[in-house]
This record gives sequence, structure tokens and C-alpha cells, in this order.
Amino acid sequence: MKILGLDSSGLVASVAIAEDDNLLAEYTVNYKKTHSQTLLPMLDTMAKMIELDLDTVDAIAVAGGPGSFTGLRIGSATAKGLGLALGKPLIHIPTLEGLAYNLAGCKSMVCPLMDARRNQVYTGLYEFENRTMHTVLPQCAADIGEIIEKINSLGRETVFLGDGVPVFTEYIENHIAVPYYFAPPNNNKQRAASVVSLAFCYAKEGRMQQAKDHKPDYLRLSQAERERMETERKKETGA
Repeated sequence: MKILGLDSSGLVASVAIAEDDNLLAEYTVNYKKTHSQTLLPMLDTMAKMIELDLDTVDAIAVAGGPGSFTGLRIGSATAKGLGLALGKPLIHIPTLEGLAYNLAGCKSMVCPLMDARRNQVYTGLYEFENRTMHTVLPQCAADIGEIIEKINSLGRETVFLGDGVPVFTEYIENHIAVPYYFAPPNNNKQRAASVVSLAFCYAKEGRMQQAKDHKPDYLRLSQAERERMETERKKETGA
């Protein structure tokens, strides 16, 4: 089985292709360009490098949220467009699960953190039994203090990764009460290779969908939507 993976849910843009247990290629960029500028050119370059015929792909996996609203829309639109054009199913990978799968096989509890602004993070808690991932806390939007309290209550050594780590390093160091460490640079951001690897597990369980049915999971309203609702609330209350 051959699966194409896409992840543009955060600061990183990443594409990968794997066939069974063989990662054929991965192209990841963490730079100051929008994903609309990078994702399709990266896919095109990768496909040319390995002489990939997209018609031979069996499914398309995409990091489906939460994350950057713009990034999720670009990734989902790209995956959906490819799926519709090629007649291939999509595999929706929750962003935090894909990020946690960077550390498949880790003996510590894994806590991915994505900066969600306003002192909040997109996060979750995961553990591994060999390469099988189990969810301790499903992905959610939470205050950084809430997730640290949860980790302290579980009393387990924890490894942190994600773009939220540099934002909240000082808070973590000052408030955590269990052994902890931070993932190294090669595994601390989104990777399409991890999205693809987890997608094979999903595919075995039949967790695929038609491209037309795919929608990203935002977990919370966008800032523009929150501001609009706040403005409407003030009008209604006369505040």
C-alpha cells in the first residue's frame, strides 16, 4: 500500500510518501513562507525526485486539525483536491496524534504542544506500547496551566514537543513536578512522515473517508469569528 502524507497544520510544511514500511521520500520546510506558496511545489519536487506517478497512490493522509486555521484550510483543500482528482480516499489524522507519533516507541508519556495564543495550547497526552499509540488525554484546546496540572496528577515522566515548547518552556520548568525533557530538533515539529506512518495504522482499521466528506477539525473558533461574536454580544447587551 502506498500513502501520500501532508501536514501544514502549524509552522512547518511537510509532505511524504511511504510504501508499506518503506519511507520513499519526505520534504519538510520550516521557514517564513506561507503554505500556499510551498506545499504543492514541494509535492511536485518530491514526486519528480522519486519518479512518482500519483495515480499509484492508494490513499492521501492529511493532518486534519487542530492547528493554524489558514494552514489547515490549505492542507485540507490540497488533500481534498488530490483525492477528488485521483479518485483516492483520504485518511484524516488528528494533528496532535501525528505529532506525538514522531516519538513512536517512547517509554515516557508524550505531550505535544502547539501554541494556540492567549496562553492556550492545542495538546493531548499519549503513550506507546511498542509502536502502538494509546490516548491518555484526547487532543484538546487547554490553558497551559491545565495540562501541566494534569501531567503532575498522573505523576509520570513526560516528553514535550511541538511549536508550543519554546513559548512555554519557562512555565513548564517552573511548574512541572515530574521528570521531563524536550524532544530533539529532528523530532520536535510536525512531520508528514509521522502522518503517513500513523495513516497505515488507520488504514488497517478501515478509518478512511471519501475526499468529498473531509473537513478539518478546528477545535475552537477562529479569532475573527470570536471577535464577531463578541461584537454581536456587546450590541445585544448594550455594553
